Amino acid sequence: MKVLRVEVPRPAAAPSYDVVIGRGALARLGEFAAARAPAHRYAVIADSRVAELYGEAALASLAGEGLDALLLPFPAGEWNKTRETWADVLDGLLEAGLGRDAAVIGLGGGVTGDLAGFVAATFLRGVPVVQVPTTLLAMVDSSVGGKTGVDAPAAKNATGAFHHPAGVLVDPDVLVTLPPFQLRAGLAEPVKMAAMRDAEFFAWIAERADGLAAAAGADGVAAGADGVAAGATDELEALVGRSVAAKAAVVAADPLERDLRAVLNFGHTVGHALEALSGYSLVHGEAVAFGMRVEARLGELVGCTAAGTADAIGRVLDACGLPAEPDPDWTVERILAAARADKKSRRGAIRWALPARIGEAARDGAGAHTVELPTDELPALLGAALRTCAEVPDSPA
Repeated sequence: MKVLRVEVPRPAAAPSYDVVIGRGALARLGEFAAARAPAHRYAVIADSRVAELYGEAALASLAGEGLDALLLPFPAGEWNKTRETWADVLDGLLEAGLGRDAAVIGLGGGVTGDLAGFVAATFLRGVPVVQVPTTLLAMVDSSVGGKTGVDAPAAKNATGAFHHPAGVLVDPDVLVTLPPFQLRAGLAEPVKMAAMRDAEFFAWIAERADGLAAAAGADGVAAGADGVAAGATDELEALVGRSVAAKAAVVAADPLERDLRAVLNFGHTVGHALEALSGYSLVHGEAVAFGMRVEARLGELVGCTAAGTADAIGRVLDACGLPAEPDPDWTVERILAAARADKKSRRGAIRWALPARIGEAARDGAGAHTVELPTDELPALLGAALRTCAEVPDSPA
């Protein structure tokens, strides 16, 4: 098993925690939870698909350690990551008689991790949460860092809290049941991390992108019976380890996203806007991938980003099998309206996380890791960036 430590300094009011990565780790959930989050009772929160696939295995592992646990499923899909679902799950905990000596286990992808974390943050003013990610995207990104929340119709993660987990348990073997498009979508977050923080990691991904995409059945290559091609899990495990180590370093330096951690929002300003515009039917990784293409072009147009950076990022995303085709409804006007409703806006202005070059984030004149672009020029700049990626209509005059 590989163990990576996430250091969370004060004043974050949260302890440091371990991310344990290893094939077959799900069978050790009971041991892991008992050690990291000792509790009288445990609530395993999972969406309906993951509950069917892995719910019994999780409960069996907990029971094997003599732990009392119940499974609380909710309907699968980002569109169900709502305040209503959050309230339903909270009510389920109360109806089951759980108290402040309980702990939550989030078993699933990013939606489940965000929801379970927010439930844990708010149930009886806060109980521990253990994250057990089952998608590549959740393994490499969302399970680490303590961001929790649910969506509103106008903005993704509009209601939430920072609530760091007591521990994160990653079992790459569960990726065999991940649908191919979800596996490919999960590749977007490592590309983002590498593009903003680590040029050597970016080159590592670029060298393996074709193989990682092929593992998920991209470009007509047949995947394994359940999604991941045989022999690909070891490569994915290495990708998860490098991604978690890179994110852990950022979280340790800025656990509450005061500055540095904002670099991880690259691609998310446009990406989150597209998710909201789609009614959350657009897969997060695909939205972020397109957002990176657009935002890198935007950075080049304003001089924050070195020429050729957008092309380099686009080539890796292409190799990962992440699409570049826009929706005709993605107009400049609608994207900007959705982006202004996002939590990254400050005083009515959007703060953009842009690369300076591969492996390095752009900074503003004060040294901050995000930049504010001229408000009056933004529609034209964004329109030009969108057109460079693909033909997307401008806003009506």
